[in-house]
Amino acid sequence: MEKNIRLLQGNEACVEGALAAGMNFFAGYPITPSTEIAELSAQKLPVIGGRFIQMEDEIAGIAATLGGALTGKKAMTATSGPGFSLKQENLGYGYMAEIPCVVVNVQRGGPSTGLPTSPAQGDIMQAKWGTHGDHPVIALYPNSVQEIYEVTVDAFNLAEKYRTPVILLLDEVIAHMREKVDLTPIKDKEIINRKKPNGSKENFLAYENTEDLVPPMADFGSGYKYHVTGLVHDEFGFPSNNSKIADVQIRRLIDKVEKNKDDIVKFEEYKLDDAEVVLIAFGSTSRTAKESVDNLREEGIKAGLFRPITIWPFADKQIKEISEKVKNIVVTEMNLGQYVNEVKRVSSDKCKVDFYGKVDGHLITPTELNEFVKEAVK
Repeated sequence: MEKNIRLLQGNEACVEGALAAGMNFFAGYPITPSTEIAELSAQKLPVIGGRFIQMEDEIAGIAATLGGALTGKKAMTATSGPGFSLKQENLGYGYMAEIPCVVVNVQRGGPSTGLPTSPAQGDIMQAKWGTHGDHPVIALYPNSVQEIYEVTVDAFNLAEKYRTPVILLLDEVIAHMREKVDLTPIKDKEIINRKKPNGSKENFLAYENTEDLVPPMADFGSGYKYHVTGLVHDEFGFPSNNSKIADVQIRRLIDKVEKNKDDIVKFEEYKLDDAEVVLIAFGSTSRTAKESVDNLREEGIKAGLFRPITIWPFADKQIKEISEKVKNIVVTEMNLGQYVNEVKRVSSDKCKVDFYGKVDGHLITPTELNEFVKEAVK
């Protein structure tokens, strides 16, 4: 197979991956450092018969994205921290109404308008708990331009397969860096489309409690009638205050993700076989951590790296196994401690867990991480 090699920015690779997955609708509002995603979508979607629309703000951006998805489109929106905050209410609506779409959050320093052009990883817990109530969350976090391209396809596939919004977390560094990208692997990758109804239109249950927990989804305008609401609803989609219906529905929303974690959770392991200290990192910080592992090995410290690609649902099984085999875990993030709290919860008292973080808008360097690890393992 002839390869299609390109030099791409991370945000450009995100759009290429979305198009490869079948994206044909984008709605959003420009915001640093995600703006290139909107710009390239505006350029490329009309060429393939898709639609791009710039909305008046971030709230309208996700509202239009959900609306486009309801009509059968594969839809995406993109933003950064302040806009991600604004999207939370409608994101919750998407979870409750089970509307598949992809929401890209290219993180920057915060809170508020923060550091618009500097990298950060401060939205990890917001991705999990940003909207209120118990709800399912799938959030992915690639660490290279090549992986952005491939994981964007995964995000669409998971959204369609499990009928839910999927969050794609990036950070300013990998969004704006340029690397060689091979666009050919996706040609051999399965592209998943949402399950459609094939029964009677008169008896259609838009939120049926099916065996696989994911009800079929009919496009608006296709002749299947159903109600869409953010309220707790019955299998027809009509609001209900019945406590039994509420319990069944919310548990099904959670279970369709939690019971499929083996399918959803992806990760990378690096030099873990004999590791005594394991670094846990994701996104651009994991590139620092990988180099730090090599440096520490040269100094006689048996270090390894566990890199979650799926941030949520949490890789509890894998991290619990690691905690039972090693002396130390060091979690490093560009924040003051978010993912580390879940690591501590799962590791319990099985091993020592330390944290190294920064919020000054600068990357964590291998040198400073090396020094921190050496102190931690004394």
